[in-house]
Amino acid sequence: MNTPDNRPDIVVIITDQQRYDTIRALGFDHMDTPNLDRLVDRGVTFTQCHVTAPSCVPCRASLFTGYYPHTNGVYANGQPWSRTWVDDLRRSGYRTVSIGKMHTIPYDAKAGFDERYVVENKDRYMEGRWFFDEWDKALGTHGLKKQQRETYRLLDDYRDRLGAFTWDLPAALHSDNFVGGVTKWWLESKPVVEPLFLVVGFPGPHPPYDPTPEIAEKYMARDLPLPDPTAAELDGLHPVWKEKRHHDVEVDHDSVSWKLDPTPDEMHRQRAYYYANVEMIDTQVGRILDTLEERGRLDNTIIVFTSDHGDNLGDHGLSQKWAPYDQITRVPLIISAPERFTGGRQVDELVQLFDLGPTILEWAGITPDATLEAETLNPALEDKPFAGRDAVFCEQGGDVNMTGAELLTMIRTRTHKLVLFQGQDEGQLFDLEADPGETRNLWADEACQQMKSRLREQMLDWHIDSAWKTRDARRLIVSPSDAQSLQ
Repeated sequence: MNTPDNRPDIVVIITDQQRYDTIRALGFDHMDTPNLDRLVDRGVTFTQCHVTAPSCVPCRASLFTGYYPHTNGVYANGQPWSRTWVDDLRRSGYRTVSIGKMHTIPYDAKAGFDERYVVENKDRYMEGRWFFDEWDKALGTHGLKKQQRETYRLLDDYRDRLGAFTWDLPAALHSDNFVGGVTKWWLESKPVVEPLFLVVGFPGPHPPYDPTPEIAEKYMARDLPLPDPTAAELDGLHPVWKEKRHHDVEVDHDSVSWKLDPTPDEMHRQRAYYYANVEMIDTQVGRILDTLEERGRLDNTIIVFTSDHGDNLGDHGLSQKWAPYDQITRVPLIISAPERFTGGRQVDELVQLFDLGPTILEWAGITPDATLEAETLNPALEDKPFAGRDAVFCEQGGDVNMTGAELLTMIRTRTHKLVLFQGQDEGQLFDLEADPGETRNLWADEACQQMKSRLREQMLDWHIDSAWKTRDARRLIVSPSDAQSLQ
């Protein structure tokens, strides 16, 4: 006789490129995010969650495998991956569904999901340009052409807009509204008797920064925190980031044509449009929460909200991501399940985004693979003693946007951050207590050499421990069939 499966439904909502300082309930009054505030009020917020890679694909590959980039081999955007721990959930009896952006390579890999409704980057100019996802099909059936780089470049002020444009097609067909609408439709329409594992991937606020006009106007009318890097900081940037600044002026990645010295008005518009896009996502989160409640299983649902990395938005004089400053590596992570975890709490210990993997598996009654480098967050959620991590790590290599270095590796403790660039004598060292904005590189400071050596040793120990722990790992990131399809 079959018994009811009362394991919790699990809903993971992932935005793309959302900074930590974009949620009002976390202390950022320039935002209106009532639905995310609701999750904060009812949930547990990890205030020092850092990603393992400062760009989309390697971060997501790390999150959904439980391994660091140097272990799973996915260091940069465009590199193939598709094997995930989601398959463990599926085999255990969960109905596994992905709606929106996952950024597997290939885009439509099963990745352990029973159902996938793929929506990828808004602007796929170089990579996957002729891959037609669910959003492309929806626009096409309405006789519409997606707003993208080719049309934005025709604007007289294209190079002044820094990637900020209004969405002038029907609002329901905006990428984030579309993903929210498909999620609502699926939840209302699909009868599911098994416990549900649902991943909702919003394409925003990744550029182009493209809110609908009315929400853009709302934030354009506000005083907003704007970047103000000093001449001393820009002059003291590492050569890799100086080169990236010039590269981003020459190449308009994701419809962002960068400037070395943007005006305050240009920076205000970019941030206003970015923040407006976050509020649009917040509205869709509210629709999803309401639909889950109407579905009748909200009391037995664990909701996770997070993002894959942040965005400099002009901080440090830089555009977008790749540089492992806290604006990039620190992301919101909120876990809400009031019937299971006491809400309204903050956990300030260091954790990594991919720690969600074993945490979720344990919710499903699955023992995580012993080789996983991710660590469970459940003691913190259950309000038990929780030390967190001594340090968090971040890796990036081989990306077309990072032309000045082949590989970087970051270690961040509570008090300091060290960034090494492979094959280069000069790196970055920051005292996060004295300089939380990471504006003064102490690499050559004689008084800091002992700290630099200590962090180097800690990074070496991490690599050695990682190699030993994962020596018996047999999980392939790309299946033979997926590898064949990429040829």
